[in-house]
Amino acid sequence: MGLFDKLAAWLGLKKEVNVLCLGLDNSGKTTIINQLKPANAQAQDIVPTIGFSIEKFKTSSLSFTVFDMSGQGRYRNLWEHYYKEGQAIIFVIDSVDKLRMVVAKEELDTLLNHPDIKHRRIPILFFANKMDVRDALSSVKVSQLLCLANIKDKPWHICATDALKGEGLQEGVDWLQGPEGT
Repeated sequence: MGLFDKLAAWLGLKKEVNVLCLGLDNSGKTTIINQLKPANAQAQDIVPTIGFSIEKFKTSSLSFTVFDMSGQGRYRNLWEHYYKEGQAIIFVIDSVDKLRMVVAKEELDTLLNHPDIKHRRIPILFFANKMDVRDALSSVKVSQLLCLANIKDKPWHICATDALKGEGLQEGVDWLQGPEGT
């Protein structure tokens, strides 16, 4: 079973599942989405997302819509237009970019306080990406810098990932389908 099949099972086997993939630019969102897709749907070349892209693909029984939202500053205001449709959020953090960790926290706080998210128990999966790079912050350190322990009203989980190799992605999807993610 593919990663999105497991996510679909967790979300109650709906025919269509909407997942928001958010994070600052160059954090690895598009690469992660590509790794999560079925092998025959994966792209060979990944380019930075300008604005946003919508990836639609089918697994054995479901149709997925993944909103890959650009993390560039001028496009982040687009994110909120898709919050209502989101049934799960994947928030990707570049664990090497220590200077912009504060910006990632600000964007996360804005997300969590948005009226379309604030009162929903929407699961948030954090991928602390680029763990293959020397000097990357650990997922524990990223969690501390983003103050994830303060998120009390939504299920959340953080995984250390290397999107290029697909490492750590399975752990995140396993969490989404398990009792902690519900």
